[in-house]
Amino acid sequence: MNLSSLKPAKGSTKTRKRIGRGPGSGLGGTSTRGHKGAKSRSGYSRKIGFEGGQMPLQRRVPKYGFKNINRVEYKAINLSTLQALAEKATLQKIDIAALKNAGFINKNQLVKILAKGTLSVRIDVEAHAFSKAAEDAIKAAGGNAVKL
Repeated sequence: MNLSSLKPAKGSTKTRKRIGRGPGSGLGGTSTRGHKGAKSRSGYSRKIGFEGGQMPLQRRVPKYGFKNINRVEYKAINLSTLQALAEKATLQKIDIAALKNAGFINKNQLVKILAKGTLSVRIDVEAHAFSKAAEDAIKAAGGNAVKL
């Protein structure tokens, strides 16, 4: 066996259909396009969403709402989550890296700390945003809330 004798497995490849190459090929004449009509002509391209004259889906369904292109999406992390993480890992400082390592966020997410739950340990928290109540609760427990 050598490199010059390598071949694909039997049945794994097919020869492409060569259309418009005369009557002997069986695919000459109309070249698999049928007879006459716009679809048989060169240069034909159907409009996107065209459904044969039937009212297309994008016109049947009404317009609804809008997407705000300036929206900033945050991953919400509650104080109860921070409390559990601080107790489990005995951390003094919880930052983005600590939340990633714990599996709460992925590398692209922005974090906002919310005030659900209570915080009894003193920790420094780094995040992209804080709710007012969460910031107050962290400071009341003796920690710092640092915005990135």
